[in-house]
Amino acid sequence: MPGPPGTPRVPEDGRGCAAAVPSAGGVWGAISGPHILIVCQANTARSIMAQMILERMLAARHGAVPVRVASGGVGLYARDGMLPSLDARIVLREIGIRLAEDTLTSTDLRQHPELVSGAAVILTMTAAQRDVIRGFAGSSSDNRPPGRSTVARTELDGQFVLTLRELAGEHGDIADPAAQGEEAFRAARDEIARCLELGFERLLQLLPPPTAR
Repeated sequence: MPGPPGTPRVPEDGRGCAAAVPSAGGVWGAISGPHILIVCQANTARSIMAQMILERMLAARHGAVPVRVASGGVGLYARDGMLPSLDARIVLREIGIRLAEDTLTSTDLRQHPELVSGAAVILTMTAAQRDVIRGFAGSSSDNRPPGRSTVARTELDGQFVLTLRELAGEHGDIADPAAQGEEAFRAARDEIARCLELGFERLLQLLPPPTAR
């Protein structure tokens, strides 16, 4: 049975198969405390791929996912409960991540701004999405940590909002592959994975220390 919108997943075995995290009910009912939130427009393709890839990277490093990873959409057409894109599931399967269509559904962050405020780190696919999220959180670009000019720290204690390319130390957006076929989805998947790999250590540094989680 599918969990609530945005229910986080963890790798089940070395093949990258996903298994549900038990939920207490409600949107993101399983999530408590600081988490990583990954954002795109509809939460059916890019952010889903990034969530699954990041969870596998975290599990490979730590033997289990040490921090919650979730995803959501900020587009005007984002809805709660939409199924992941078939193309996204196909290209994830090509790299060993098997995601059934009914095991993870979308979350409309415009309907659930409180879910944004609980994230320790928020990664977006585009600068426009980053700015929308900053608006949700009431953030200020003046609160930037020294030496991290591309990372906005919000007024919420310890929260960072940045694009995936900024995490990797780069500029630019990761474009939406919707309606462009499997090759566009493969390109988006590979770019997401590349940026996560480049920014992985930095991401771990942005998370609150274990005693604060």
